Amino acid sequence: MQQTAILREPLTSNGYTLSSAPNRLGWLVPSDPGEPMSDLQAQFQEQGYLWLKGLLDRDAVLAFRRRYFAAFRDTGLVRRDIDPVEGIYDGADENKNLIRKLQMETHRWAAYEAFCLAQPIWQFYEAFFDGPVYLHKRKLIRHIRPGESLSTGAHYDLVYLRGGADTVCTSWIPIGDIPHTMGGLVYLENSHHFGRRKEAEFSALNADLPPEERISAYNKNMGKGGWLTKNLPTLADRLDTRWLMADYEAGDMVVHGAYTTHASTTNISADNRIRLSTDIRYQRVREEIDVRWNNHWSFDDFQ
Repeated sequence: MQQTAILREPLTSNGYTLSSAPNRLGWLVPSDPGEPMSDLQAQFQEQGYLWLKGLLDRDAVLAFRRRYFAAFRDTGLVRRDIDPVEGIYDGADENKNLIRKLQMETHRWAAYEAFCLAQPIWQFYEAFFDGPVYLHKRKLIRHIRPGESLSTGAHYDLVYLRGGADTVCTSWIPIGDIPHTMGGLVYLENSHHFGRRKEAEFSALNADLPPEERISAYNKNMGKGGWLTKNLPTLADRLDTRWLMADYEAGDMVVHGAYTTHASTTNISADNRIRLSTDIRYQRVREEIDVRWNNHWSFDDFQ
């Protein structure tokens, strides 16, 4: 029997409130990265995701969080009077131009590249894919202030990666502890099956488009930004399924497949804490790679 999710505050996303009914909201299933790889692969095929608890060194993750927010101490983004690892939002007088400049720089740090190439990550993927792997150059660090009105809408990643293999996997890594109140990723239960059906529909609709437009997440047949919808509760109702949330911790890594629908919720941190996370993608090096992902992220890039 499904149990009602106990929430301190309702979860919202883009102005919509997620139902806390047991058939509409639940919890991700954690996985032990020390389990046999065959068991993890079977769990991934069944769920469409793996929430790997403690895969990464917690201290190393927090050290990168401290480095990141220390770079923003003179921008008005974070409070200067406490350890930057806390990531407490200041917001009194943000220098938005400097923040944008630093965001561009952090995506190009050698330290960020090293973080994404941490040995536990690439070793997991080599075992998972049973061979050498490739890390996509385009990677994204997100810092989300408390109360930001825009959340990532419901989508599956293949719409942005149609020029490559559909076996590509996304790693979503919380850089710091991210309880469900801070707006981490939520996953639509069993949606990897829905994603395959939806992509087959899009393939049929896109068949007569020019090749470059056919693979685009922004062609005339797609929703705004490649999203399925911003209305998360209605999507769960329509598919009669649940959104799954989690209390993520520094050291965790979530792996999801290209067809798994996910989204984010509003950061309602009671401590005024900024959510920091990164999205990176790995695949087998021998499989086709979407060349559009061979450049660093920038503000004029697709999101």
